[in-house]
Amino acid sequence: MSLGKQGAVQPDLMVTWQDMPRSPGHAFYDRLNEVLGAAGFDRFAEELCAPFYAAVMGRPSIPPGRYFRMLLVGYFEGIDSERGIAWRCADSLSLRSFLGLGLREAVPDHSTLAKTRARLSLEGHQRVFDWVLRRLAAGGLVKGKRIGVDASTMEANAAMRAIVRRESGESWRQMLTKLAAESGVETPSDDDLRRLDRGRKAKKKVGNAEWTSPSDPEARITRMKDGRTRLAYKPEHAVDLDTGAVVAADIHPGDAGDTTTLGATLARAEEGLAAAGVGPTPGAPAELVADKGYHGRDVLRDLEDSPWKTRISEPKRRDLLRWRGDDRARRAVYNNRARLLSGVARAAFKLRAELCERAFAHILDRGRQRRTWLRGRDNVAKRYLVHVAGHNLALLMRALTGFGTPKAAADAARGALFYLQAGDTTLLILFVILPAGRSATAVIAITPEPSPLSTGC
Repeated sequence: MSLGKQGAVQPDLMVTWQDMPRSPGHAFYDRLNEVLGAAGFDRFAEELCAPFYAAVMGRPSIPPGRYFRMLLVGYFEGIDSERGIAWRCADSLSLRSFLGLGLREAVPDHSTLAKTRARLSLEGHQRVFDWVLRRLAAGGLVKGKRIGVDASTMEANAAMRAIVRRESGESWRQMLTKLAAESGVETPSDDDLRRLDRGRKAKKKVGNAEWTSPSDPEARITRMKDGRTRLAYKPEHAVDLDTGAVVAADIHPGDAGDTTTLGATLARAEEGLAAAGVGPTPGAPAELVADKGYHGRDVLRDLEDSPWKTRISEPKRRDLLRWRGDDRARRAVYNNRARLLSGVARAAFKLRAELCERAFAHILDRGRQRRTWLRGRDNVAKRYLVHVAGHNLALLMRALTGFGTPKAAADAARGALFYLQAGDTTLLILFVILPAGRSATAVIAITPEPSPLSTGC
């Protein structure tokens, strides 16, 4: 072929929507739109959000279905901020089609997303999550027989250097300046403050009982998974160990212990499983699989004879357990210990380690939610619930189409066919890019055909 040269571009006077170029990722979003449309998602979202808007007066808002779709784009495209979501949707014609926008309609900006999120309640976002869970149950992706529970950490949108004391409101620097003045240094430099801080004999531990963040009071000082100390929240999942679907997702304070948050997460899981039609009962309990951080005498006593059959790892103890007449706790601990000795328990713990960590990797790491840009526990929970709903929709799309993300769907359709002619021989070569990003090359045929040297594609 001849060399192509770049020339001046003359703008078209009129372009139709069908003539506009589209990215390869549109097939995934078109199929996802078909799934949401067939299930009546837009009508459900409008009926759900109608009480939060005026019945007659006022300028019409963006459709609730469009708002939730934009948050789903944040999961599928791996975008952490709402500003980034708005930019990405404005830059892609396939995403404009996914949002149901006309050619002349503007993409909602990040301030519109923030106002809509503030207007809608946390319970409304929870109902959208339950709606997606029911779609998974209809597709056979929610069993409700074995549930694994695990938690992680999410860095809050607040800086440790800006924390203040709860009783006085003074910052860390103000506290050090006051100590320097008491020691005789009236105008200390930064180096003086650092030396004073290192040389203090008092304990330098920073606790949530004494310190808080003025920008996000609900964030808590927490040690992250990588060892850093940050202001953070604690997301906790309940995962179906037979399918990998997240049946409950809750945001807790960062310093809350596992035994204190387990009850709320299990209550959410019971509601979600009941909405999906597979709720556990005391007569037909579901297995609860958790690590030793969730083991506690009170926890096991409360879960005994409940809709949950516990398989919670027991930490090693040096001393003998003393029950002091608490026979219910004794029976619960020994029953849980007996259930840990079976091969069923070992298989369940292996699944929990795999599926719970996979869900956190998809949502927090690939989905870019390890660091939140929102403030307030309710705001963080609203965004997080829709993000987890996107993770569940990815499982449904993988079951329907074989691909759970737009990138995987785009990579699956790529390939190339080449032939090389030299003298009287034609060599036909097929080059294929597989869905996982791997490549394969195969020689299809060699046929005699007199022709000059040429290549084609």
